Amino acid sequence: MKNRQAKKQKSVAREYIEAILIALILALFIRTFVVQAFKIPSGSMLDTLLIGDHILVSKFIYGIKMPFTGKILVPIKSPKRGDIVVFKYPNDPKLDYIKRVVATAGDTVEIQDKKVFINGKVPAIRYGEFKDPHILLPSQGPRDNFGPITVPEGNIFVMGDNRDNSYDSRFWGFVDLHAVRGKAFIIYWSWDVKKSLLSWDRFASVRWTRIGNILH
Repeated sequence: MKNRQAKKQKSVAREYIEAILIALILALFIRTFVVQAFKIPSGSMLDTLLIGDHILVSKFIYGIKMPFTGKILVPIKSPKRGDIVVFKYPNDPKLDYIKRVVATAGDTVEIQDKKVFINGKVPAIRYGEFKDPHILLPSQGPRDNFGPITVPEGNIFVMGDNRDNSYDSRFWGFVDLHAVRGKAFIIYWSWDVKKSLLSWDRFASVRWTRIGNILH
């Protein structure tokens, strides 16, 4: 009788272990190939993304990639102008950055006194904006005057929507497509980080109206 009970207990324990292992494998697969969660730590994408927004990023929309190397195994489509993308920061791949695609391979980018030109024209759809009325001269940096420069094959040019306060391609160059993790598509959670630290009521800091917003 005791042997039967012991075997039954082992069988139940084995089922739990197998279920946990399967769940872990599925979670790892989903995180690697399907969707991954990220949080916004800075204001470089204001007012599209706020500090404290938590977003989901589609990892398969640009193709199925080899883990660690970023090599595309099954191509689907490439990032296009206007996409909000998460990528490995070129100067330190351990860091993830989020910006908007402003130009793709073959496009020529130029900024003149805060006006962004793509292939000699101001885009019909403009997402980012400069709010600081002060214009920096070219000798003072690339923030307000930049280029012209053409995006090479296999790369994209990205900028933050908060154009006056974004460290982006104007300063450190292009993003290789292999470094792109995916496209941000929805805000699944959001709260005011500063308010949550000051108030005992954490729910008072939740930005309920932002939850579920589709990103464009």
